[in-house]
Amino acid sequence: SIAHQGLTMPSDDRTTKARIRDAAIHEIASRPAGTTTVRHIAAAADVSPGSVIHHYGSMDGLHQACNEHIAGLIHHFKSEAIAPRPSFNLLDSLQQSIDLPITAYLAKALLSNSPVVADLVDLLVADAIEYMEEGVAAGTIRPSDNPEGRASLLMVWVLGGLVLHNHLERLLGVDITDPAAITTPSAAGYALPALELMSHGILSDEYAAQMKAVFEAGYAQASQDHENEPSEGES
Repeated sequence: SIAHQGLTMPSDDRTTKARIRDAAIHEIASRPAGTTTVRHIAAAADVSPGSVIHHYGSMDGLHQACNEHIAGLIHHFKSEAIAPRPSFNLLDSLQQSIDLPITAYLAKALLSNSPVVADLVDLLVADAIEYMEEGVAAGTIRPSDNPEGRASLLMVWVLGGLVLHNHLERLLGVDITDPAAITTPSAAGYALPALELMSHGILSDEYAAQMKAVFEAGYAQASQDHENEPSEGES
């Protein structure tokens, strides 16, 4: 899982190394996917290109640092959101970090099929499993028969929405990659249907139970058939 210690909000973390990291997040978020260079980041951070390499070794190293920082911030928001604290306001917390375009960064980063991005997705899924279990303990999330599968599927749905954010904006009228959009009335077009899916689901309880029984029986039979198949080379 992610080592969250040492992660601070961007306004409190302005060493040269952190300034380069934050500049990289801004540059990657604002430029076409795959076009951000060391020189772009160095100029935005007001350092030399050599300083970027000195602190991170390579662009892959910098990407990894950005990914870990973003994952840590998401952990902070999600853990706070599911904790039993009635005074907590997720919109206020997101607004506090408006200088870091988290969702816009993810929308660009996820377009790459690189090991660094695979590591980012793995970090987010592992973290989702952790904070969803915290929510189960807190009574804010229902228990699951398959916590790992549920967290993985939900995270892929959320990340897929970021990649397809242009279509979400066209259909629902809100750009979910815009940090300020979540505080505007147009955000209701996205937030309320999402809340409905998360809180009530789609299927009735009776039909969901029927479908679960059908799936479990079918998959059990398929597994049995697979085990009974002759191994390669057997007659």
